[in-house]
Amino acid sequence: MRDAFSHISTWVFDLDNTLYPPEARLFDQIEVRMTDWVARTLNITKTEADGLRTEYWHKYGTTLAGLMEVHGADPLPYLEDVHEISLEHLAHDALLAASIEALPGRRVVYTNGSRRHAERVLQARGLTEVFHAVYGVEHANFRPKPEIAAFEAIFARDGIEPTRAAMFEDEPRNLEAPHALGMATVHVGPEPVTADFIHHSTNDLAGFLSQVA
Repeated sequence: MRDAFSHISTWVFDLDNTLYPPEARLFDQIEVRMTDWVARTLNITKTEADGLRTEYWHKYGTTLAGLMEVHGADPLPYLEDVHEISLEHLAHDALLAASIEALPGRRVVYTNGSRRHAERVLQARGLTEVFHAVYGVEHANFRPKPEIAAFEAIFARDGIEPTRAAMFEDEPRNLEAPHALGMATVHVGPEPVTADFIHHSTNDLAGFLSQVA
C-alpha cells in the first residue's frame, strides 16, 4: 500500500462524510435547511423545493450551482444559512488526527460547502491543526465538484501538481475528475465502490492512512 502512494506530496480530503462518519448525519440537517431556503426564496412549497434541491444536485453538481444558474441566487447568504447546523454529534478523533498528521507533504481540505462550515467541523473533530489549508466552494468561484474546472481552480490556487496528489472523497462521482487529472483516488464510505476512476476504497480512513504513512 505504501508503495502505491510513495510519489504523493499533497493529500486532498473532502469534508462531509469523509472526515467524519456518515452516522453523524450532518447532511440530513443541511438538506432540511437547503429545502427551507429554496422554499422561502422561490416562494414555493417545501415539496417542490425538495424536488428542485435533488434535481439541481444531479444536474449541476450542487443545489447551489442550480440555484445560481437558473435563478441567479446570491451564493453567500445561502451558504451561511444552510450550514448553521448542530455539530453536537461530532467528537474529537485523535487516531484520525495522528494518521493525517503523519502523512508526508502538504495536507488540504477541499469541500463543496463553505470554508466556515469546514473550519467548524474540523474544530469539532480535533483536526484543525493537521491541515495546511482549507478550501470551500467559494474558492472555486462557486463552481462545484464534480466539475473538472472546480478542481483546477483549487489546485491552481494552492499550487498542487495533480500527478503528485491523492484525493479522498465519499461521493464517487467527485473522483472522476481527479482521476482524469492524474491523481490517486480513494473512495471513503461504508461500502466499496468499483469504477475505473477509483483506485482504492476504504470504510476506515484512519486505518487506511496508517498503512500509507
